[in-house]
Amino acid sequence: MTRLSQPRAYALVTAVIGLALFASATPSPLYGTYRELWGFSPAVLTLVYATYAFGVLAALLLAGRVSDDVGRRPVLIVALSMLLLTSVLFMLADSVAWLFVARGLQGLATGLALGAASAAMLDLHARRDPAGVGLANGVVSASGMGLGVLVTAALIEWLPAPRVLPYVVLFVLFAVSLLGAIAMPEPVEQRTRPRLTPQRPRVPAGVRRPFLLAALAVLSSWSVGGLFLSLGPQLTATLFDSSDLLVAGLGAFVLSATGAVAQLALGNRMAPWRGAAYGSVALAVGVLTIVASASAESGALLLVGAIVGGSGFGLAFLGALRQLTGVIPPHHRAEVMSAFYVVAYTSLSLPAVGAGFLVTPMGLESTFELFGSIAAAVALVVAFEAWRTRPAEARRPQPVPA
Repeated sequence: MTRLSQPRAYALVTAVIGLALFASATPSPLYGTYRELWGFSPAVLTLVYATYAFGVLAALLLAGRVSDDVGRRPVLIVALSMLLLTSVLFMLADSVAWLFVARGLQGLATGLALGAASAAMLDLHARRDPAGVGLANGVVSASGMGLGVLVTAALIEWLPAPRVLPYVVLFVLFAVSLLGAIAMPEPVEQRTRPRLTPQRPRVPAGVRRPFLLAALAVLSSWSVGGLFLSLGPQLTATLFDSSDLLVAGLGAFVLSATGAVAQLALGNRMAPWRGAAYGSVALAVGVLTIVASASAESGALLLVGAIVGGSGFGLAFLGALRQLTGVIPPHHRAEVMSAFYVVAYTSLSLPAVGAGFLVTPMGLESTFELFGSIAAAVALVVAFEAWRTRPAEARRPQPVPA
């Protein structure tokens, strides 16, 4: 079989990350339809959402370093095969039990794919450039989450078979990706027997300080993303007084899209610590604006907050990720990136699960105020830490031009 060239293999593993996050957001616009059909409560819906996140965490904790042992290619082949099966399970779903099984399997497969694909990006980049890898990873992550909601909403609104067609699209995309994974070169040269024992997320001593900053940045940014994926459509539809699914998904899409645009426009022009610091401040301002929009019942204010917060989301995430990828030893890449995604998916899931349980007794506005304020506070901690630990040369006064 003809092998993919290294640049094409790099493009493939980058696309797998975006596609995995695209698939993770695909069921979100359909949850209302599922509830009407099968009559389950908001608490059950929250548990369905949590099942996916717990599947991701289980894969990362059990097999986070397995691609360091057996290679990236075998792990990607297994993960993409599982994601193909998941698409079929969603197509056949006729009760909430199917959703639990499909989301759990999807989480396991996504955890495998993210750990292996993120490590493979560093292996396959033409110049082994951590900055370029961090930019690509950040852009496809933000784009995947936003497009997953918007594309699914468009398919449901405009085309037939709304509970089947989005997953047919996913099936085709995963099938193409699987063929690419089969044809890609294996970047790991020294391989050993896999270790599938439970493990604590472990980060080498020399990487712990940048890892802490990256973890705080992903905690603040992805918790906002999780809140928007779970309750954002409901808030957007309420503020715009619309039942259109495209309108409901607008807030989540704007947040993700502006994050991707900010990374492309400013990511390589800013030192990583500046991106983490300034982006976190923008994220805090944006989230507090979104909280204010709920109180003021203003859709326009929601979009302003999503634009400002999304820009901060992208820059903070990218800045911290670039600092981290620049210091990971080659033989610890999958292990460290898996630990990073453990933090990411914990941040994405726990706030969303907590908000889902509290939204009924507290109300939508109070829930957003509580979780938005916490996310903004963490973002300001990231900004302070990034500024405090900036490189020595950034602390020196710059000469004033004559």
